Amino acid sequence: MSKSLAELRHEYALGALRKADVDPDPLKLFQRWLREAIDAQLPEPNAMTLATADRTGRPYARVVLLKDCDADGFVFFTNYQSDKGRQLADSPRAALVFLWLELERQVRIEGTVAKIPGAESEAYFRGRPRESRLGALASRQSQVVANREILDNRFQQLAGQYPDDNIPMPNHWGGYRVRPEMLEFWQGRHGRMHDRLRYRAQKSGDWLLERLEP
Repeated sequence: MSKSLAELRHEYALGALRKADVDPDPLKLFQRWLREAIDAQLPEPNAMTLATADRTGRPYARVVLLKDCDADGFVFFTNYQSDKGRQLADSPRAALVFLWLELERQVRIEGTVAKIPGAESEAYFRGRPRESRLGALASRQSQVVANREILDNRFQQLAGQYPDDNIPMPNHWGGYRVRPEMLEFWQGRHGRMHDRLRYRAQKSGDWLLERLEP
């Protein structure tokens, strides 16, 4: 296995990333790249790795879905009592990674994290499919469960309890916003001489744009 992994190779040749061609606002560049990933019909183009740390500094990572991106940052939703919710309560900083292999692109983001207002979470929750809303009520996310039947029975009980569309949002569920302090855009290039452009937030409110060696 180690030999076959070492022999895996892919040459990157789809594009280039020049400082002269990018927007001075990294959020606008990200939105453009995300739109291009969506237009290319990539699977789950809004999937992102979310990295957090507990109070001891131990790191954790998992994939979640981006549900909004604007000038204020990147929004995702989850159970506040989950592992990641507890970690963010202890250490409200996170890193995100988007990987669009078909476009030979990656974006890394680092920043602070805060819960979004309850009204915004409620508005998003109301637009979710019925089964997703029931799932948010049924799941005690990250807790140990003895078997699958317990989960299925709890879900069916809630489905019977709420036969219409009036399903309440759990108090322990809602959104977080990652406010970026750093964004790095990566474009694969031939010979592993990749393009890397990093934006760093400045106290003035502007962004410092730098090229990094690959």
